[in-house]
Amino acid sequence: MTSTSSSDSPQQQAAAELAQRHTQQQRGERLPLSLRPGSIDDALQIQALVPSLSGETIAGWKCGIPSDGRVVLAPIFASRVFKNDNSISLLPLHGMARIEPELAFVLGQDLPPREAAYGMQDVDQAVSACHIALELIGSRYLEPETAEYTEHLADGLYNQGCVLGPQLAADYLGNEPGLINIEIQTQAQTIQQLRGEHPAGFPRQPLYWLAEFLRSQGMGLRQGQFVITGSYAGSPDVPLYVPVSVRFGKLGVMQLQFKPR
Repeated sequence: MTSTSSSDSPQQQAAAELAQRHTQQQRGERLPLSLRPGSIDDALQIQALVPSLSGETIAGWKCGIPSDGRVVLAPIFASRVFKNDNSISLLPLHGMARIEPELAFVLGQDLPPREAAYGMQDVDQAVSACHIALELIGSRYLEPETAEYTEHLADGLYNQGCVLGPQLAADYLGNEPGLINIEIQTQAQTIQQLRGEHPAGFPRQPLYWLAEFLRSQGMGLRQGQFVITGSYAGSPDVPLYVPVSVRFGKLGVMQLQFKPR
């Protein structure tokens, strides 16, 4: 068990519990009522504490355009990032792997905290590469459908990792498409063929928001980190133990196999 004391704040105690689930690769019940975040700010405080309590380094972020007063961001831990690896371990959901086809923007320079706001040009200059990617979807709650949004925000918004695929050709950098045909196949059949549409329209738009939001919180983005900004095709489930290919139109294809961890 992660040690806590009676003097720890509810946010610290909640973060310690979620950090334990990360390190032990386990799911659990919803947090006790006394530890559940009561606001977006509470949830973000818990989320910010989990990486250090887990001994994790933040390799990237997931984000989306806020709506209905809900912010959409969560760190992605370095231990759960797969590069040049065709065998992907995860916590299955109902015996399947749940994935989201996305683009990952890699930063070639820091976007540190500062007084001046970050504009689109600042962010564009910091982006050095873009890759096709798969977010790995999973919660630290046994019954996530029963939890409130703030509980999911504290827990990292269903993120359990990311697979970075091939880098986009230079012609696409700065002009990443909002529409991509997504095709998911196994050796035996085509699972899904989708005319994928980015939820923000322009895939970089959430990145612009994230850079400015983190700056306003006294945080920042670092060189080498990557940011995923939303799924082109929802959250499809794919089988375990068999080769799966995910084709992002003309941008590239990812070939991999999922297994439980």
